[in-house]
Amino acid sequence: MTHTADTHTGVFAGIDIGGTKIAVVLVDAAGDILARGSAVAPAKEGGEAMATTAARLTADLLGESGGTLGAAGVGAAGVFDYDTGVVTAASSTFVDWVGFPLRTRLEELLGVPIAIENDVNAFLLGEVAFDAHAEPDAFGVMLGTGVGGALILDGTLRRGARGGAGEIGHTPGYSDLVCTCKQTGHLETLASGTSIGLRYAERTGASGLTAKEIADRARAGDADARAVFANAGRALALACASMSTLLDVAEVIVGGGVSHAWDLLSPAMDETLRTAAPITGTPLRIQRAKRGGDAVALGAAASAQKLLRATLAQAQSNTQTREGAAR
Repeated sequence: MTHTADTHTGVFAGIDIGGTKIAVVLVDAAGDILARGSAVAPAKEGGEAMATTAARLTADLLGESGGTLGAAGVGAAGVFDYDTGVVTAASSTFVDWVGFPLRTRLEELLGVPIAIENDVNAFLLGEVAFDAHAEPDAFGVMLGTGVGGALILDGTLRRGARGGAGEIGHTPGYSDLVCTCKQTGHLETLASGTSIGLRYAERTGASGLTAKEIADRARAGDADARAVFANAGRALALACASMSTLLDVAEVIVGGGVSHAWDLLSPAMDETLRTAAPITGTPLRIQRAKRGGDAVALGAAASAQKLLRATLAQAQSNTQTREGAAR
């Protein structure tokens, strides 16, 4: 694969690496999807297998579309050292993932610059990056196995000094329950898919159900199931109201598997916001994500596009410096 020098005509790959599936989209400079594909994630086989699968899928799509790859971005589960592109923390779903040099390996396999983001950051970028009408400030929440958060201010993704900006899932004060991180009362104890299953089991004794199965019971009239989702919606709205008050952000985008139960979450969110509105008086908009399963990959592609621009600008600056010194 060759590296294009024109960000307006090149193709950008967005790679979504999860514990069960690897998905890739190829987009043009405007963010229009040219091709998409997916493969089973070999998470139990280690980082090398994951990187190889992602690169092979990208190459196959590129061959079918006939484009020239300019750069690629990755949105992946885990915590990263953004300076090195090395995975520094991950769930037990991933074997030999921590310590794996994901950026370096994909650069070797694909031959282009690689941008790395965690999956929640990429999700929020994917929701807003190619939307000309997107707000410059936005907060993103992913309700999945856990609860993740991401933050964009003045059009720029904010990771924070230690990569934890926007991670609202582990803010305290929502319950007296022990969180997956072993601390107490975090938002994640009520609003994650895992916790919805646990809270329903505590009420009914019916353990092992997924959030989707509990949502089906709620829609069929199960009062306990409805209460569990109401509690999740209430806690989520309070968390978003706090974030909005602190940062003056008026738009929250919610994605992840639990968001498919929006009809069960939103009544409690709406009721909560009636008495927990931001002090500015600006209405807080909490809305369901629109990009669906493409969001993480699209955000990764947007990161790739930004990286290529920066790489080319630096190369041009270096050339001008050398030419100036030679005069």
